[in-house]
Amino acid sequence: MAGAIAFSAMAAAWPSVSYSQWSETCDTLHAHTQTLGKLAVALAPPEPEFQHVALRITARGWETAPLPAPDGSGSLVAALDLRRHEALVEHSGGGERRVALTPDRPVGQVTVSVLDAVRELAGPVQIDPRPQEVHWDVPLDQDEEHARYEVDWVEAYSRAATQAALVLARFRAPYRGRSTPVNAWWGSFDLAVNLFSGAPADPPSEDFIMRNAMDAQEVAVGWWPGDPRYGRAAFYAYAHPATDEFPGAAVSPQAARWDEALGEYVLDFDDVRASSDPAGTALEFARSVFGHACRTCRWDPALAASAEGVPPPIS
Repeated sequence: MAGAIAFSAMAAAWPSVSYSQWSETCDTLHAHTQTLGKLAVALAPPEPEFQHVALRITARGWETAPLPAPDGSGSLVAALDLRRHEALVEHSGGGERRVALTPDRPVGQVTVSVLDAVRELAGPVQIDPRPQEVHWDVPLDQDEEHARYEVDWVEAYSRAATQAALVLARFRAPYRGRSTPVNAWWGSFDLAVNLFSGAPADPPSEDFIMRNAMDAQEVAVGWWPGDPRYGRAAFYAYAHPATDEFPGAAVSPQAARWDEALGEYVLDFDDVRASSDPAGTALEFARSVFGHACRTCRWDPALAASAEGVPPPIS
């Protein structure tokens, strides 16, 4: 009986969230995160590799870092509370405004209400409402198409994303080089950590995002709930710049593989969920691909070895 209870609890904590199962709600939630990201673009001081526009996964959902209030009155945070199913804006002075995401409220309506809340609490702000890195182009403040919001799927996503974020945080924790926190990227709707070697790199293209986001040698490990290109949730990993030796290797666990179309190593979330130790299986994938990338891309061996799970001294 105890084993059955433990298995049931693990299944609830690592739920299925493949994009093909909840695509309409996923796209709506994705669009809502873009509104938060656009606020970060408008208000946060710029950082290398676009770190200032990244969001975070917290116990309540997606949210910005503290952003400077436009009127100089303090800071504000914009968030998607996926427990109460509300968008909210909080001011450091104590003001708060909440906007319901249900029942099936269109993205345009929510976006306008969130921007009004920011202006009311913190002063004037303007965003570029054009969505980025998605398969639709209706401005966020005019979007009546994306409204589907199924609470059960959102809550399943939130549990899965939380587990993925914990694995990514554990993976990066001992690394002694420069690294990012677990970023929640509102363009591609994924979570990722980036570990850097300290060497510069040529961006893969002159595209604005690539030019600014990929100017250093790195390995990225992340998770996403799938998209129209790849309809399954998965962990992924890539190296930039990659050598000819990087693609197509046998990495662990056995279910992991190189996906030529994506140009990344992937480990399907369902394979992680099916293992006896989901967190350990996902961590094995992250460390395996990172080690392979460091060897084939000629990183400092001592720096690469620091990611193998030994934390720095604590005094």
